[in-house]
Amino acid sequence: MRDHGGDLDRAKAAFGGTDWIDLSTGINRMPYPVPPLPPDAWRTLPTASDVTALEVAAARAYGTQADVVALAGAQAAIQLVPRLRATGRAAVLSPSYNEHAAALTAQGWQVTQADGLDAMTGADLAVVVNPNNPDGRVWGADTLGELSSRVGLLVVDESFADPTPALSLAPRLHGLGERVVVLRSFGKFYGLAGVRLGFALGGPRTVAQVRALAGPWAVGGPAIAIGTAALADNDWQTAMAAQLAKDSARLQGLLQAAGWGIVGATALFVTVDTGDALAAQARLARAAIWTRVFPYSSGWLRLGLPGTPAEWDRLERALARQPE
Repeated sequence: MRDHGGDLDRAKAAFGGTDWIDLSTGINRMPYPVPPLPPDAWRTLPTASDVTALEVAAARAYGTQADVVALAGAQAAIQLVPRLRATGRAAVLSPSYNEHAAALTAQGWQVTQADGLDAMTGADLAVVVNPNNPDGRVWGADTLGELSSRVGLLVVDESFADPTPALSLAPRLHGLGERVVVLRSFGKFYGLAGVRLGFALGGPRTVAQVRALAGPWAVGGPAIAIGTAALADNDWQTAMAAQLAKDSARLQGLLQAAGWGIVGATALFVTVDTGDALAAQARLARAAIWTRVFPYSSGWLRLGLPGTPAEWDRLERALARQPE
């Protein structure tokens, strides 16, 4: 089943209202300040040197010596991954982001939902989201490196890893050959999902495959200019990671005070067990705050982090209000 956060049209249709706070996606609500863009970013096709500069900035930001290809979001990479190998048996560590299984199934893979890393052994292709969405589970680089020796191709989706770079497998990719592909999202940490930018990292042959499948001009000029600047801004990255860690702890405290148990958390979202997720979602929706429920759990509710003081105040008031 393909279902996602960010569906504010559905929220508005069901609850009405305006000025919604969308906490359903885990996208940073304190975005990177977009710099002035050169006119050529809009009026000309991206040059090879522009793309190379962006990919070099990404490699430096992710601390990797692996090859890097820029794409129109991590979602674009997810759509291409099933075409990197001949179809066979794929294992997706679950529960997790449902687009991985959906994209593999659509391309003819036999997909199994694995409940642990050991259950993935022998798969022709294995997918691990790290940190995991939505329960926040994490696995160390050594563990994932060892797993790569037991599967045909290991895909590690690090869309939520920017605030916790020590978790990333990217710095070790050069020693893993063609056995691993790492996916990175730009829009989540930098709060600029509309830019539609992401990356695939891996061995030269695999990354060349991805580049060929993506075709020419996979990323537009404005995304290249914004991404190149943001990925090189180490001061902003460090300060934002510290702020998000603080805010995630604050959100966990608010949700626990509301009587909900923490299922898991990252620096960009917190998932709680509310007992009745639809009722909890509706309770917050009446304050024009949209959250994420999941088809496989009647209790889990995921919230991204508010951005401004006004957003925090509104969430605190909604959580303090007694459920109807």
